[in-house]
Amino acid sequence: MKNVAILIPSGDISVSNVEGTHHILTEVNKALIRAGKLRLFDIHLVGPRRDSRIKNNFFSIHADVLIEDGVQFDLVIIPAMHGEMHHCLSLNQELVPWIVSQHEGGAEVASLCTGSFLLASTGLLTGKKCATHWAHINEFRKMFPNAQLVDDRLLTEQDGIYTSGSAYSYLNLILYLIEKYTDRSMAIMSSKLFAIEIDRKSQSPFIMFEGQRDHDDESIKKAQEFIEANFRERITVDQLAEMLAVGRRNLERRFKKATSNTIVEYIQRVKVEAAKISLEKSQENINEVMLNVGYTDMKAFRTTFKRIAGLSPMQYRNKYNRVMLA
Repeated sequence: MKNVAILIPSGDISVSNVEGTHHILTEVNKALIRAGKLRLFDIHLVGPRRDSRIKNNFFSIHADVLIEDGVQFDLVIIPAMHGEMHHCLSLNQELVPWIVSQHEGGAEVASLCTGSFLLASTGLLTGKKCATHWAHINEFRKMFPNAQLVDDRLLTEQDGIYTSGSAYSYLNLILYLIEKYTDRSMAIMSSKLFAIEIDRKSQSPFIMFEGQRDHDDESIKKAQEFIEANFRERITVDQLAEMLAVGRRNLERRFKKATSNTIVEYIQRVKVEAAKISLEKSQENINEVMLNVGYTDMKAFRTTFKRIAGLSPMQYRNKYNRVMLA
């Protein structure tokens, strides 16, 4: 029997994470009973108080176990939190020592989407690979520089700590845990029952690159603006350094610190984002898209595109272009 805690943090949290996780694990229990086995998951809603009201009092969630009750769990699941993250964490400081204590007592801990912020605030992600919603990667890196955030990963596992990426990708982490605690056939059954694509590993196709502007280095902002306005042209690091009257090494160091990307990576990401938009909306062929974003070598374009977007240009077009599918 796995004693499972679905944590109910204070503030605005993901109702779908809470209900969806509870629903899926409950169905696994039912399937096990139908197969003549014992149910596996003893599921509890756990929080600092009995009643939590969220979404402007539209929903209420009732915890059946309080953190003060001293119950030790085998798995603690932290749902996504919504709103300004510093504020979310300030509302939930009382949960931090409880999560740490649970892990020290043998519990595995899983964060769903932006639940990673609460998990990281405990220090349990220090030095560990982790995932979060792609729209929050820059904020997460700034707040928790000692965690090893991986932009493209849909889920991570290390030393009994699990994280998932964007929004409903939490479903893939739940399937992963089901397979780990039961077997592959049960994970496949759950995948089919809830129409979840199993074994998804990357959130790259969903990432919309918007750059990193939350910094105070004005020279780097000028470099970013120049790249985004002139990405179709050949831009070099030396060109940017000369334009900004900054030494090359100094520029590269400051750019990486401010944006979490090297200059070359930033240029590639801007080009690929422009290519993605063309592939989604236009009827241009792949070669035309390539030339329009400043590439002349098809192999280099395809390799870079797939590394960043997680799909080849043709796969991306086939998946997202309604005009081409019509």
